[in-house]
Amino acid sequence: MGMQATPEQQGKLLEYLVLLHKWNKVYNLTAIRQPDQMVSHHLLDSLAVLPYLWPQRWLDVGCGAGLPGIVLAVMRPEWSFTLLDSNSKKTGFVQQAVIELGLRNVEVFCARVEQWQTTQKFDGIISRAFAEAADFVSLTRHLLADSGRWAAMKGAPEQELARLPEVVIVEKVYTLQIPDLEAARSLVVLGVKK
Repeated sequence: MGMQATPEQQGKLLEYLVLLHKWNKVYNLTAIRQPDQMVSHHLLDSLAVLPYLWPQRWLDVGCGAGLPGIVLAVMRPEWSFTLLDSNSKKTGFVQQAVIELGLRNVEVFCARVEQWQTTQKFDGIISRAFAEAADFVSLTRHLLADSGRWAAMKGAPEQELARLPEVVIVEKVYTLQIPDLEAARSLVVLGVKK
């Protein structure tokens, strides 16, 4: 995929997958059970968006088991990541993973996004399998900084994009190539009309 990762970063990513596989047996964090499938469907899928993201403060909405937020936090230690999910079992796992991986650039919250508030808004809000694009932007608009943008990880997004509110513009759609993953994957970058 043409990305550079230090040996320490590679170690943390693999340690994360070991934790995910272990906890998944008890907490049903992801439908994917095989470690080799977790590499392509979770790790590489999350890494594929990295070249298209921007600094500095990120919110991962509906983070589930920490994807893509934990993977991105490992690769971009100089950025800050807030991981949000309403499922306490999942945020419990994510908090434990953050501790075990020694990630100092991650905060984890268990709350519904439409009710959650913060004083410091986000430069980027990302989601992976959280909601349809129109719902994603409307539920998170109150958390986006004035110059912020959304990054929606999608399959084939064309129909969803037609239903976006008028105030939202599609800045770019990146087609992603993920090794050992046959499904269509894309990253949709959305902004607010000025």
